[in-house]
Amino acid sequence: MQAGTLVRRYKRFLTDITDINGKQLTIHCPNTGAMTGCAEPGSKIYYSRSDNQKRKYPHTLEFVETEHGLVSVNTGRANNLVKDALLNGRISEVGSLTIDQVKPEAAIPGGAGRFDFQLAQGGRTTFLEVKSVTLHLEDGLGAFPDAVSTRALKHVKELQTQVQKGARGILLFCVQHMGVHRVCPAYDIDPDYAKALKLAAQQGMEILAYGCQTDLQTMTLSYRLDFMFDG
Repeated sequence: MQAGTLVRRYKRFLTDITDINGKQLTIHCPNTGAMTGCAEPGSKIYYSRSDNQKRKYPHTLEFVETEHGLVSVNTGRANNLVKDALLNGRISEVGSLTIDQVKPEAAIPGGAGRFDFQLAQGGRTTFLEVKSVTLHLEDGLGAFPDAVSTRALKHVKELQTQVQKGARGILLFCVQHMGVHRVCPAYDIDPDYAKALKLAAQQGMEILAYGCQTDLQTMTLSYRLDFMFDG
């Protein structure tokens, strides 16, 4: 992991930075969200390098230092973090699972698209969808989403449908902002999502939030956070 300074983030997938020697680089930004509060010019950042010679941009933005804490902006990490936690028993509401019990990218029964995971345990199917939280509002309160997300709304409704059919449905917020200690829906950003989330919860969909620990080299999903509708 190498350190640098953020110059600007643009075209969703590109970020200009300067390295520790002052050289400007254009690197890949693995985050499709608005990155509100995580893309301020002048912020200290950390980036990785890929050995894949076919990549146009070999470097990837990984972490941004904000005034509220370190943020892992690589949202592609979230599913791997959750899978590792599932296999090692760090999500107490699910328990420890074997690799055969965890099916990534599971097709939605009777619908279009996929859930992040299908879990097999106790004779009942569990569908688990993961959402990455990087938005900090105030006083340790994080929120999702950081921009209007029709895709996230669709996943909530699909989970709600599966719960109504008898499956267990879990929406897990993977909090990749080290300064966030509790999570709520982003009412002001996407009120339709917040409304759908509350309705789904009332009808039996489970909502979990878990935080991460990192030393920049390794990262683990390791502790439960509070989720609340009233912030």
